[in-house]
Amino acid sequence: MAKRINRRTFLQQAGTGAAAVALGSCAAPVARQAEGKPARPNVLFIAVDDLNDWIGCLGGHPQTRSPNIDRLARRGVLLANAQCAAPACNPSRAALLTGIRPSRSGVYHNPQPWRPAMPDAVTLPQHFMAHGYRVEGSGKIFHGAYPDPPSWHEYWPSKTRTRLRDPTPDGRPLNGIPKTAHFDWGPVRARDEDMGDRQVADWARGRLADGLAEPFFLGVGIFRPHLPWYVPPKYFDMYPPDQVVLPKVKKTDLDDVPEIGRRMAKPERDHKRVVETDNWHKAVSGYLASIAFADVCVGRVLDALDASPYAENTIIVLWGDHGWHLGEKLHWRKFALWEEAAHAPLMMAGPGIARGGRCTRPVSFMDIYPTLVDLCGLGPNERLEGRSLRPLLQNPQAEWEPPALTTHGRNNHSLRSERWRYIRYADGSEELYDHASDEMEWTNLASDPKYDEVKRRLARYLPEVNVPDAPRDKRRRSKKKRKKNA
Repeated sequence: MAKRINRRTFLQQAGTGAAAVALGSCAAPVARQAEGKPARPNVLFIAVDDLNDWIGCLGGHPQTRSPNIDRLARRGVLLANAQCAAPACNPSRAALLTGIRPSRSGVYHNPQPWRPAMPDAVTLPQHFMAHGYRVEGSGKIFHGAYPDPPSWHEYWPSKTRTRLRDPTPDGRPLNGIPKTAHFDWGPVRARDEDMGDRQVADWARGRLADGLAEPFFLGVGIFRPHLPWYVPPKYFDMYPPDQVVLPKVKKTDLDDVPEIGRRMAKPERDHKRVVETDNWHKAVSGYLASIAFADVCVGRVLDALDASPYAENTIIVLWGDHGWHLGEKLHWRKFALWEEAAHAPLMMAGPGIARGGRCTRPVSFMDIYPTLVDLCGLGPNERLEGRSLRPLLQNPQAEWEPPALTTHGRNNHSLRSERWRYIRYADGSEELYDHASDEMEWTNLASDPKYDEVKRRLARYLPEVNVPDAPRDKRRRSKKKRKKNA
């Protein structure tokens, strides 16, 4: 019988002992130009799609094997309480890469083209281009449906085709759950070299080996562990379903959640189907296998950087665009405002960044853009809504006041401080969780008057502006309509 565990304990453990290692120790010194002035650092910008905290350095699951991501965390500062701007690929990436929150852009969901909503936005790669950087990329950086060709000097395989086709197994769906599109998992009879993520990693290796014009900004987007969880068999062999550890779930967890939150969870859909078809263990195996595969791809890129002339003068950023539920809150996927969906990996290493640092301050993915601008000494972009993490990258225990904001749909917001998560929905209903005693977010304290002051204090950081939804993609609506009528 497979075991079940609590989600994580890193917040309780961090901040003491090893968590405070090397506050004054920084990465290798910045390379010097011939005239003796510091060269501007390069940037290696790694995105891992749908990666939650089930990696070794965050302790979200005891069986995960992510040695390459973990060694990167040890090399710099792990932002262990990082929260996404939105728990969906398109709005999360659009916000991170433009520096403009969903509440100001109106891009709240996946089928909303972000560029028409923000025609004048200067993206993070565009900002680097404007300051003399060579900007190249491959894989999933922007949401796949809405690439942004003006943001890149070069993109592989092209500026409009950002993802390579993966091999797929016969007999889909492998899990036997009908009418769930790509909500599927199982081994595919293929080599690593046949997989799109491996080819993206090898493209990046080639660019680092061939020699890039400096300074450069190199984006590398890894698609797994995004669904479907099809990776070569050897990764599934690492996680036999009858031996995997399931997340600990409370059957009555949604009883004290407002109706709008229960509608987001949809317990009668994915979770019910997974349990009724005896797929829970197999699904966890598939997610862990996909993480292991993604980690190998990340490792190949890191090894190539370390073997290159750029190793000592490159800032490395690794981020997952949002978290992922695997049954917690009786919910699967992202698309919710709880810890599993809002929390995702973020780590930075390189010149001027502490080595071996672990920071539990609540930070936002909105902070990545201004942080890189600051670290690389570029001119400011006045529209950015985040702020530089430089103080925390130099001293992970530095004071840091604002909670991190996550938005899912207009007027639905979650605020995460070091101790609390506060959710307020569009209809005014609320949730409040005390992570000091309830890391699983099982007990909603919002209706207890004893916590009114906590709610008031956090509510000060809710957005004052919540613009209407940006237009939806008519092409996607037409495609769905055609399928429905077929």
